Amino acid sequence: MAREFSSVGVVGLGTMGAGIAEVLARSGLDVVAVEVDDTGITRGRGHLEHSTARAVAKGKLTEDDRAALLGRVRCTTSLAELADVDLVIEAVPESLELKADVFTQLDKVIRPDAILASNTSSLSVTEIGVHTSRPGKVVGLHFFNPAPVLNFVEVVRTVVTEPDVVTDVVAFARRLGKEPVVTGDRAGFIANALLFGYLNHAVRMYESRYATREDLDAAMRFGCGYPMGPLALLDLIGLDTAYEILESMYRQSRNRLHAPAPLLKQMITAGLLGRKSGRGFYPYQAPDSPVVVEETAATSSTVDATPRAVRTVGVVGTGTMATGIAEVFAKRGFDVVLRARSEEKAQAALGKVGKSLDRQVKKGRLTAEDAAAALERVRPAVEFAELADVDLVVEAVAEDLEVKRAVFAALDEAVKPGAVLATTTSSLPVIECAAATSRPTEVVGLHFFNPAPVMKLVEVVHTIATAPEVVATAHEVCRSVGKHPVHCGDRAGFIVNALLFPYLNDAVKMLEAHYAEAADIDTAMKVGCGLPMGPFELLDVVGLDVSLAIQRTLYNEFREAGFSPAPLLEHLVTAGRLGRKTGKGFRDYT
Repeated sequence: MAREFSSVGVVGLGTMGAGIAEVLARSGLDVVAVEVDDTGITRGRGHLEHSTARAVAKGKLTEDDRAALLGRVRCTTSLAELADVDLVIEAVPESLELKADVFTQLDKVIRPDAILASNTSSLSVTEIGVHTSRPGKVVGLHFFNPAPVLNFVEVVRTVVTEPDVVTDVVAFARRLGKEPVVTGDRAGFIANALLFGYLNHAVRMYESRYATREDLDAAMRFGCGYPMGPLALLDLIGLDTAYEILESMYRQSRNRLHAPAPLLKQMITAGLLGRKSGRGFYPYQAPDSPVVVEETAATSSTVDATPRAVRTVGVVGTGTMATGIAEVFAKRGFDVVLRARSEEKAQAALGKVGKSLDRQVKKGRLTAEDAAAALERVRPAVEFAELADVDLVVEAVAEDLEVKRAVFAALDEAVKPGAVLATTTSSLPVIECAAATSRPTEVVGLHFFNPAPVMKLVEVVHTIATAPEVVATAHEVCRSVGKHPVHCGDRAGFIVNALLFPYLNDAVKMLEAHYAEAADIDTAMKVGCGLPMGPFELLDVVGLDVSLAIQRTLYNEFREAGFSPAPLLEHLVTAGRLGRKTGKGFRDYT
């Protein structure tokens, strides 16, 4: 039976400590809050009063409940007043020396059976716990900011934490209305370990001028459904905070992907800390303002070249992506030639477009007249010669380089001079397709996301040979069909896959190392970071074989040790456990 906690101590009344104290008091617990001096107490009380006043204003708390809540929090400057509490949660600044000193002092004053918990977000709980005579009763209890709002905590067990302590703290977190996950004591625990590697990778992309800040952020919002892009999120977290977490993770993991990007240090030195300083990757209206202000110098990815006119579009392929792209163009008034390898496949592809349009009519998203007109604009074809007069060709065949090169060689012979040739590849080099033609300046990547009629993002990929007006044409065409184009160079994974799949791979490595269960990792990223799907849910949807192929492509291009595919991912693919499509992946769907 889980032990009962009736009184809890909180050491440190900064934003996080005050938030934790509020959460505890809301649950009816008596709280003893300790700060170093009266100034700290006054500031901490101010945090509590301000937060609870906001809750009253929003109708989430009555005035009587607020008064009772504040009455349950007793503030003091003496650690000795924690002598009789059942649990102490330390929430002092993220310094190992400071936390170790606090735990040494706490060990001398609290009861022998009381539990000590640290709210550290990235430091080693083991290193903190060894400064006590009871490391078995030391655990990490990582609340997320703002603690009264985010219903997620990480319970961190060390190699010596007693099992019943973990069980009791998990039950306690649930009593507070939080969703706890259990993880081993590793750099960054679950959420930060997976999140900050991804954020750091995005900074390196921006630092190398591979993509603009707007395009990096838009790519992850529109391509993955993330609530915020990585650079905007770093501004919200604070670049100094992010740097400290990455430094701590790197010291523990020695993973080069955790080494903070040099740009972060430069921005911190210049005082560009994010929203709290009024400027980070973006400029803000004022310190702590969420409102981004326009800059005089253009930073967007628009291309300073005149786009070519595009009236007729060719689409090569008959799969879901090809028919989806054909539908996208036809619905926006473009004449489309849909090329297949046989008459039978051509008619089947046309049938798929028709069924998709019918579904949208039934859902009220399209009128029957508009659907019929769109279908009328799609003409099936078998010969490449039938693409002779199109202004743009989009290749959407299998993700096989030799197949794509053969298609581009055929297009080069068949299509008129001046037409733009585009590939929808998600990971193969666009320049390889361009090299199969006599007109590499006319070749560009147009990476639509699946399902093409629904997903708003298109990655416009320029090679070292692509002409500026071809890039401008691709950009304008995307805008004209209601898509959001982002621009990047011709590197494996482009933007989205290059940021997404190393994060998914890291999650597999975390599971493989038995630091946390798949369900807890998924919960951490969904509840703790607000992502639409957990990494293992997403891997099962994408397909483990597809994920492995992309990860291998990234590793082979960048030769980065941290990008090497997780052995567990390779073993599952070898065993035929590919995700939802086979009924088993990381979960069993049978």
